Amino acid sequence: MTPAVRYESWAPHYARIRAEFGFPFDREVAAERTLATLLPKAAKRDALDRIAARLKGRDAIVVGLAPRAGPPPIWKLPSQAPSPALLAADGATTNCLDAGLVPAVITTDLDGPVASEVAANRRGSLVVIHAHGDNLGILRQWVHQFPGELAGSWAGPPRDGLLNVGGFTDGDRAAYLADHVGATRILLWGFEFERTEETDPIARARKLAKLRWARDLIGLLAREGSAPTFLWRPDGSLEPYLTGISVASTR
Repeated sequence: MTPAVRYESWAPHYARIRAEFGFPFDREVAAERTLATLLPKAAKRDALDRIAARLKGRDAIVVGLAPRAGPPPIWKLPSQAPSPALLAADGATTNCLDAGLVPAVITTDLDGPVASEVAANRRGSLVVIHAHGDNLGILRQWVHQFPGELAGSWAGPPRDGLLNVGGFTDGDRAAYLADHVGATRILLWGFEFERTEETDPIARARKLAKLRWARDLIGLLAREGSAPTFLWRPDGSLEPYLTGISVASTR
């Protein structure tokens, strides 16, 4: 596999994210070491190949958790072979399961309804667990409870069997992953970059700042990646993702 967005080109973007949000890199490293210790050996072997086996050559529906989005209406898509693959971003897993949809892949930093992710993992979802400086305790609490196929990721250079193919939030990491392993198209369902259900003003401002990064980073992927990227609207239409946004010019 030839990555569309290489780590060397991705790293400067994450350096700016760390600076904006004040993420200490030593805590990122501590989380990486913790996850590498907690994951079973099989989870650290051939992760990209295992993910590619689920996504390569298929449309990838990346499911987000925008307010009132619900599960993706896959019945609105034209019948095709091979069928599309679902990638759920963290809490969107619950919406998928409620509709009887088992994601092929879940990307999560374990800050959502983890029990749903464990249930999906038991039913066949490959879960990519992301380590960062704020989820050390959650990693220790939950990683050993996943019974099925796993992989790991973190914010630094790929090592210790952990991936980094680009992306910041669970949703845009899923899009970057799908592009990296050869999905034919990326369809973004349940993505909203200007609204959040956070009520605390400080938490709301922080969440909106993260969503702005997600918006711009997906724009970067749409310009430089291999797979055409679309917003899947509630009316069933597919809108090409806006590629005119420059990450550099918006910061």
